[in-house]
Amino acid sequence: MAAAPHPLTIANFRAYWLSRLAGTIAISAQGIIIGWQVYGLARQTLDVRQSAFLLGMIGLVQFVPLFLLTPVVGLAADSVDRRWIVRSTTALLTVNAAVLGFLTWQDRLSLPFLFTAAMFVGVARAFSGPAYSALAPNLVPREVLPTAIAVSSIAWQVGTIAGPSVGGLLYAIHPDVAYGTIAALLLLALGFMFLIGPVPQPAAQTDRHPLQRIADGFRYVRRNRLVLATITLDLFVVLLAGATALLPIYARDILHVGARGLGFLAAGMGIGAAAGSIWFSFRPMKADVGVKMLIAVCIFAVAILVFGVSRSFPLSLTALIVAGAADMVSVYVRSSLIQLHTPDAMRGRVSAVSQLTISASNELGEAETGLMASLLGPVGAVAVGGVAALAIVLAWSQLFPELKRAKTFDLPKTLDLEPQHGVATP
Repeated sequence: MAAAPHPLTIANFRAYWLSRLAGTIAISAQGIIIGWQVYGLARQTLDVRQSAFLLGMIGLVQFVPLFLLTPVVGLAADSVDRRWIVRSTTALLTVNAAVLGFLTWQDRLSLPFLFTAAMFVGVARAFSGPAYSALAPNLVPREVLPTAIAVSSIAWQVGTIAGPSVGGLLYAIHPDVAYGTIAALLLLALGFMFLIGPVPQPAAQTDRHPLQRIADGFRYVRRNRLVLATITLDLFVVLLAGATALLPIYARDILHVGARGLGFLAAGMGIGAAAGSIWFSFRPMKADVGVKMLIAVCIFAVAILVFGVSRSFPLSLTALIVAGAADMVSVYVRSSLIQLHTPDAMRGRVSAVSQLTISASNELGEAETGLMASLLGPVGAVAVGGVAALAIVLAWSQLFPELKRAKTFDLPKTLDLEPQHGVATP
């Protein structure tokens, strides 16, 4: 029997990977710049805690459109060519970056403009996330999907490493250089997406109302307890233990390392996660995947707690690297289980539900962290979040024994069949 091909030897997946890499670098660079600009403008008139609250609100502004659009974007990813969804959203992000660059060049940037730009990022990500996730399994044979997920995560994690560092360093040179580079990278991502040839698209369901099909996605997640457990564990842990929104505060007012130090801190979790991605791309996890996920999430929570109380830049950076590596284990297991336990006809809708929880944990988590920082201070907010995340892991290990029973990524062959009315229960 011939060996399964490596995902990057497949032309369509290679173009997908390069597009994701360029796009992630651009969005990560823009995100750190927007945060720095918001915090800088706010500190002109507000104290640290008030500025922290505004910094957290950036996440809320990105989460609201995603929350409102989730039912629609999942159905779109199962009904419309997924390539064109990603192409359209990448074009929107390109225009958004160009406008921000122009306003910065004209010295007309203000908090309302920055929050409006963050809102458009939220809209674009709402549509592109499910389409991206649902597209990847269409580009590779089923037997190499876990490896493809790990390799795809490398693009995302390398982007999160390079993006903040590129953004911080280029912004230190000149804001126009930073925004020009971001726009160019997004155009490059768009070009690679156009290189992807035709891919399988689920047959349109004409016997059910669109609202019923939307409900099918939520119903599937609720009925499949393994998928439900992995999605909700990530939701609550990252919601409580998120610290990325406060990195500008740590860089400026706690660790005193400035914009360059901010770039390194923002890249810290990506460094650890990229190392984990590379490992799994060559050594896929094969045994006790559920238990390893629970252990990794515990390590993530402890690392965030250490980062929160640290006053040493090397220790803080190390803690973020460890947190990123642990988070990659969780991402790898969760993504593999969700994609492999979801029929292709449902992947867009289930990915939309997954994206909603991920965004709730990330963007809404930023709002929660900003609010807690305004009440407890940044150190107190991060420390309390780390302890709370540990409690969630212990609770989920008892509430969802399916996690501990998940030994491998193998699943019944019957899942390959088209589910009746869009719902399948493995």
